[in-house]
Amino acid sequence: MVWGALVAVFVVGYAIDQVTKALAVRHLDPADPPSYLGGLLTLRLIRNPGAAFSMGAAFTEVLSVLAIAALVFCAVWLAPRVRTVAQGAVLGLAMAGIAGNLTDRLLRAPGPLRGHVIDFFSVPNFAIFNVADICLTTAAGIVIIWSLLEGRREKAARTPGA
Repeated sequence: MVWGALVAVFVVGYAIDQVTKALAVRHLDPADPPSYLGGLLTLRLIRNPGAAFSMGAAFTEVLSVLAIAALVFCAVWLAPRVRTVAQGAVLGLAMAGIAGNLTDRLLRAPGPLRGHVIDFFSVPNFAIFNVADICLTTAAGIVIIWSLLEGRREKAARTPGA
């Protein structure tokens, strides 16, 4: 059940990321991005050589190698330590995000390890992002919340009379 959650979330997240990127490349015109929800969401196609906010554009190869290392770490070190369905689902989300953007870096122009990531969701005053980024951010947010809650539980357990 635990491994099933990890694999299912990974496969679904990765598939949605890859399908939406293919649709964005096929149907979005960078010169004429459609806008929805009164301008709250714009589908603006960009090819991003860097990381968030296009930072690190000169280090695309390094970002690719780090992503490979992160994916291997998740699969080899973290996955065997997953004990609950929730942990499996969160790790599956993180791995889907890493793999989604890594696939772009490996397979898209200008070439292996230098490929540009397809980003297309744009909200006002924020980065342009994709489904892989959503997966990564959601996983990170859940881990942070879990860590804060665990810290509170540990503190309460150490407090006399609690």
